[in-house]
Amino acid sequence: MLHVPPPASSRSLRPGRGGPNRGGMGLVTKPRLVTLAGATIGAALFWGLGLPLPLLLGPMIGCLVLALAGADLQGMGTLSTFMRTILGVAIGSTVTPDLVRELPSHGITLMLIPVFVAVIGCVGYPFFRRVMGFDHPTAFYSAMPGGLQDMLIFGEEAGGDVRAMSLIHATRVLVIVTLAPFVLTFFYDLDLTAPPGARVTDVPLYQMAIMVAAAIIGWKLGERIGLFGASILGPLILTAALSLAGVIHSRPPAEAIWAAQFFIGMAVGSKYAGITARELRIDVGAGLIYAVFLALISLVFIEIIILFSPAGTLDVILAFLPGGQAEMAIIAIVAGADVAFVVAHHLLRIFIVILAAPYVARWLDR
Repeated sequence: MLHVPPPASSRSLRPGRGGPNRGGMGLVTKPRLVTLAGATIGAALFWGLGLPLPLLLGPMIGCLVLALAGADLQGMGTLSTFMRTILGVAIGSTVTPDLVRELPSHGITLMLIPVFVAVIGCVGYPFFRRVMGFDHPTAFYSAMPGGLQDMLIFGEEAGGDVRAMSLIHATRVLVIVTLAPFVLTFFYDLDLTAPPGARVTDVPLYQMAIMVAAAIIGWKLGERIGLFGASILGPLILTAALSLAGVIHSRPPAEAIWAAQFFIGMAVGSKYAGITARELRIDVGAGLIYAVFLALISLVFIEIIILFSPAGTLDVILAFLPGGQAEMAIIAIVAGADVAFVVAHHLLRIFIVILAAPYVARWLDR
């Protein structure tokens, strides 16, 4: 969840709307109650209709509908950030010695990630700059398939329109994360409503205690050293180390992963809070068109990689769909994919963008 200081642009995020990190986890406000109600109703409807990933897509769509109706929404602050640590622990617990030994066999697909990023940038930047008419920093950082938080921070420092970039990236994530489960359900016959792990009563209590400690310690240490995506990557790295050492040999229980899905879905939907008709037409419209471009680019890479990669088709699809890192990891866990394989590709993509984007942006500006 992200709180970005208001930029100079008159279209900045309004206080109290879409500001997930405002306040602590114990602060109860009317916008938060409305957000929670919308997410709960959306989850219940998706669950009742038997739709895929009801606790991720339901809150996402429920909050989106409320935002489009003009409701005042607000994220859950520290509580939402803590929920993301659960995802980091879940991913880290899948890193085992056997898995590490298998990663070199996927070196070719990892080497294609820089090419994948370059192609996306070469399509996205001209689209936002020349076709949609955004200024240089807004166009560039809207096109980059990096993490939302990092792209907004870089874009704001470069003088871009934070509100526009936020809506474009939220739309990219929303479209890809919404379509992917339906494709996997109807074309690959996967059950994405099944529990994503053992029940809480089946996980040893001492393992639960170690995982909670790894979540909190990894998160805070990550923040202390300035690690990007500290709430996910800090717990992921620490849990992976404990898993490789044989200390952790369980995944967080299904109930914890369901909770993480719920809050991540709510975060994506609530980013549309306070949206205007102009923003819906221009920013969200641009995001929708761009999401189609990304889907087509991903499809080309997926079809090529499937021809020679030893990785499973499901793993390749989830690794090369440029949705949000957290959202794609959730889908990988629930779908029973090779989580480490999928996450390794997404982390490499984000790492490349974060390292290269500021330098490429300045070069293009000259």
